[in-house]
Amino acid sequence: MLNVLKYIAIALDVLSALALIAIVLVQSGKSAGLSGAIAGNSGSYVAKTGSKTLDAKLARSTKWVGLAFVFLTMVTVILVRMSSVA
Repeated sequence: MLNVLKYIAIALDVLSALALIAIVLVQSGKSAGLSGAIAGNSGSYVAKTGSKTLDAKLARSTKWVGLAFVFLTMVTVILVRMSSVA
C-alpha cells in the first residue's frame, strides 16, 4: 500500500512540475522595465493590474501550482523515506 502511495505522489509531483514549467513559460516577460518607463508605455495601469487579465490569472495559478509542487515534493520525500525504512 505504501508503494502505491509513493508512486501516486511521484506521478502527481512530476505532473505539477510540468504544469509549473508550462505556466511560467506561457507568461509574458516583464522586460519593459526601465526602458518602458523612459519611453512611455501605452498600456494603462488598470489594464495591467486587473484581476481579469491573462497575466494576472497566470500569476495566480503559478502561486497555487508552485505551492502544490512544494507540498507534493515534501509528501514524496516522506513516503520514499518511509518505504526505504520498512
